[in-house]
Amino acid sequence: MILNRAAQDAAQRLRDGMARGVLSFPLTSFAADGSLDLDAYRTYLAGQLATEPGAVFPACGTGEFSALDEDEYRQVVTAAVEVAGGRIPVVAGIGYGWAQALRFARIAEEAGADAALVLPHYLVKGPQEGLVEQVRRIAGGTGIPLIVYQRDHVAFSIESLRSVAELPTVIGLKDGHSDLDRLQRLTLAAPDHLLFFNGAATAEIQARAYATVGVPAYSSAVHAFAPEIANAFFAALSSGDDSTVDRLLRDFYVPLVELRDRVPGYAVSLVKAAARLRGKPVGPVRAPLTDPGPQDLAELEKLLETGLGLVGATR
Repeated sequence: MILNRAAQDAAQRLRDGMARGVLSFPLTSFAADGSLDLDAYRTYLAGQLATEPGAVFPACGTGEFSALDEDEYRQVVTAAVEVAGGRIPVVAGIGYGWAQALRFARIAEEAGADAALVLPHYLVKGPQEGLVEQVRRIAGGTGIPLIVYQRDHVAFSIESLRSVAELPTVIGLKDGHSDLDRLQRLTLAAPDHLLFFNGAATAEIQARAYATVGVPAYSSAVHAFAPEIANAFFAALSSGDDSTVDRLLRDFYVPLVELRDRVPGYAVSLVKAAARLRGKPVGPVRAPLTDPGPQDLAELEKLLETGLGLVGATR
């Protein structure tokens, strides 16, 4: 199946962006009372885009997609499209079962997003034919180009990925399983037009390994609070500066992952806490996530200073 024109354009823009910089997954700004703070979000997002990421993915996992209602989602994606102003691709998260994911996909399409990232569906496990049908239902009800995301209970077989890739709006696969043997088989079996993304948690940890199987592009949660560190790592990785890559991994990224693994949900709430430490207007997380306690926050602050120091930046 040949991609339709919109999908071809979106795939090319993403391919160009992936070669230029990290993929940015911005936080969603909430006020102290938990309500959406759209003005703060615009301010925060403008600062993030000034650091020149390759693409921006609003309302995804880091952006607390599952905590947004449809009206809030529309506002967040619309704001991202407006702030991006066509400079870089905007890929909005969608999810839940296919019927609800389709509603979000239509909202993202109306808002002007370039593509949508299909987050793993809610709760239930399904067989391979069900995974394919989930994507087919979404693709059949909207024209927005789609990137499917496999992690947790979603894992495509070679045959299923080929079936999904035949849909004229499916442009990529984001992988969060980190099974490189299996991922290599998928990349070799996939059609040439399909884009692949490293979607592992704190993806920089495994970026070199993913690149060896043909998946150099990765999402960066660190970019949400320290684009200086994220961009320095990307530059070092891209240029083959292994000593810098090793130093950043050893002294910043690995300790960050160890801290992240202490509490469920820290993959987002630590990121948001670090952004607040830097004065970014992002506010608290929404339940069921919880903000870090004083001890973890103090450790995070020290780690942030170390990371910034490694790249010659300050808070």
